Amino acid sequence: MDDLIADFVSECRDMLESLGGEIVAWEAAPQDRARLDSIFRFVHTVKGNCGFFDFPRLEALSHAAEDALADVRAGRRQPDPALVSGVLAVIDRIGEMVEVIAAGSPLPEGSDDDLIEALKPGAEQTAPAAPVPATTAVSQGQAAPRTIRLSVDLLDRMMSGVSDLVLARNELARRLRDTSTDVAVASAFERMSGIIADMRDAITRTRMQRIESLFVGLPRMVRDLSAELGRQVLVDIDGGDVELDREMIEMIRDPLTHIVRNAVDHGIETPAERLKAGKREIGLLSVSARQSGNQILIDIVDDGRGIDGERLVDKAISAGILDRVEAARLGPKERLQLIFEAGLSTAKAVTSISGRGVGMDVVRSNVERIGGVVEVDSTPGQGTRMTLRVPLTLTIIPALTVSIGAQHFAIPRVAIEEIVRASGDSVELSEVGGAGLVTIRGRRVPQIVLADLLGLDSGLPDEERTLIVLKPAGGDVYALSVDRVHDHEELVVKPAAPAVMATGLYAGTTLADDGSPILLFDPAGLARVGGVRFEAQERSVRLLDDVAPNEASEAATPVLLFRDCMAARRAIRLGIVDRIEEVSGSAISLSAGRVRVQLGQDIIPLEGLDRLPAPDSKIKLFRLSDGQSQLGLAFSDVLDLDAIADQIIPAEAPGMIEGVTLVAGEPAELIDAHWLFASAARPVAEPSSSTPVCRLDLDDPWVRNMLRPIVEAAGYRVITFDTEAEADLAIASAGADVGHTARRTLFLSADADGAANENHLYRYDRAGLLVALREAAAGKNG
Repeated sequence: MDDLIADFVSECRDMLESLGGEIVAWEAAPQDRARLDSIFRFVHTVKGNCGFFDFPRLEALSHAAEDALADVRAGRRQPDPALVSGVLAVIDRIGEMVEVIAAGSPLPEGSDDDLIEALKPGAEQTAPAAPVPATTAVSQGQAAPRTIRLSVDLLDRMMSGVSDLVLARNELARRLRDTSTDVAVASAFERMSGIIADMRDAITRTRMQRIESLFVGLPRMVRDLSAELGRQVLVDIDGGDVELDREMIEMIRDPLTHIVRNAVDHGIETPAERLKAGKREIGLLSVSARQSGNQILIDIVDDGRGIDGERLVDKAISAGILDRVEAARLGPKERLQLIFEAGLSTAKAVTSISGRGVGMDVVRSNVERIGGVVEVDSTPGQGTRMTLRVPLTLTIIPALTVSIGAQHFAIPRVAIEEIVRASGDSVELSEVGGAGLVTIRGRRVPQIVLADLLGLDSGLPDEERTLIVLKPAGGDVYALSVDRVHDHEELVVKPAAPAVMATGLYAGTTLADDGSPILLFDPAGLARVGGVRFEAQERSVRLLDDVAPNEASEAATPVLLFRDCMAARRAIRLGIVDRIEEVSGSAISLSAGRVRVQLGQDIIPLEGLDRLPAPDSKIKLFRLSDGQSQLGLAFSDVLDLDAIADQIIPAEAPGMIEGVTLVAGEPAELIDAHWLFASAARPVAEPSSSTPVCRLDLDDPWVRNMLRPIVEAAGYRVITFDTEAEADLAIASAGADVGHTARRTLFLSADADGAANENHLYRYDRAGLLVALREAAAGKNG
């Protein structure tokens, strides 16, 4: 009896696995008699078996569903959303009971009358249905071949045996290479190698499973989501006959489910929104699979609203993932990659489906853990394509063996981009801010020295090591410095001990030809543990030595070091740089008496050029902002990001250069941002100096980055509003509370027409400001 029940449970599971999609597809095409017959056959089989095994609850449920479906088959009833929802609810309950039976537990007491009533004509839906339910276009394949059931443990033992056989072949091959072998022995070895390879492939195929088992639940899930969210979605599924390692299928089930849920929730719009955008009411979600070499590619494509890269960047800046300088350097592809950052969500509201900032980072990490890649491509207003690239199997992979001293390790070959000698003419080693860098043929990438990372004795100088350029899943590139590179081999990968895996460095363990253990590196894990900032490194012209916000203080101001268009070494305070742009020379012109540049829909003043560029040239510029207005500053190259803490030697006359200071140990001219903005609106007056104390609101970025340098250049010592000391002058925004006492208070307005008297100035009235500074210094109006 136990064997019969086990067969019953196994048969029910197999049929349940495919029924969810069949019912949803039948709802969309009621005339499809084949699907109706397969659904009817399932409930009929369950009813018959329940009578034999004495499962009265199961029998009553399946009998009610059979009666309803029999009426449809006889033409006495038409299928509608209420009937489909009722049948789905019954099949869900049957599935729950089958799992209870499989666990060896008795079926719980209870009533299923509500589900049975929902199957009757005129009954209300058991769950809300979408205005147009999700449907599916699953391709009809040929009849499945005859199969038998095998124990998974038996398959694993067979695969383990084949793996050991591959290792033995590798060891024999190495020994034959080290000795003189006659032709007959070599021929016999080659024949044996071919047989082993065929056997390995055959055993590997026994672990394969049609990816259809991964897809069958998607139509039902999309239908339920569509009903909940008020969407109308057509699901198109293709490639269900592609085969994949059964363990791989289980590992990508959750990532695939999350991507599909996101596509319905975030991607596909409501019918009203789609009509307004000129689309048809029903959205299309396509899920397909295909094999490419030793990889399986799964595409999830929707025709929804797409991903807003600008919104992702804004969210990343707000969340502290990016600063504005990094954000300005992002290309369209790099902006889309921000969707995989932990804690980043573009959802407008948190729902039961999404919006908590978790999910896509987990999707990527889960796929990368099995050696896969997640790719994203999106066009706003047109839709999004997500592609999962996963290996066919995890058990035997091509790898490169390397060593540090006497210790050997393996690296997956799929992650290796190139191998170069550190002493090569095209290779240059350097260090910035304590981080190792390597420049290969002009391409600068971070460097990880494996011996240092693992704390192993190497004995080789840097220039004698070998560099392996790795591009792990996710797209980031870095160079791994090792002592020696050995053979390319097919290695059998097995799980490592939990303590080893917890380091985050390894993907598993393998055996060398001589049977000695070798740890297999996880390239992405090496990058994380080695300090390569994932995702950030690929952002164009990456600045590796960022100044942390908590390191910046009143005595150390973050600055961006660059060379201007005349090759002069200059710096500008980071706080006023909104972004970095690259424009065509045709966007720059002389108009209204000054040089201006068109940036999208904006035309702003441009400084830093000694002549107008050629129309077909490319010009880089900083887009500067004071919170109210913008202007551009042309430059040649960004050199670094640093902080200034030393005294600034002021310029002898007002102008673009505030003074000279040391940046990264060398002199650099500091840009006077206040002068730039003032010159764009008002004439320039000469400054004076010598007053003791001025009270400023240093919490205001405009005051800190633009006003304070002017006040200090005039000889003032600056204090904050909450400092308990008397000041000769307090400068504040109009209407602000200046806190403690001052001999004179000067209010600045952002509106040029808002200046009412001598104590109220337009904030870019440099002449008026300098007069006030001189008067306060001389003790006037006190």
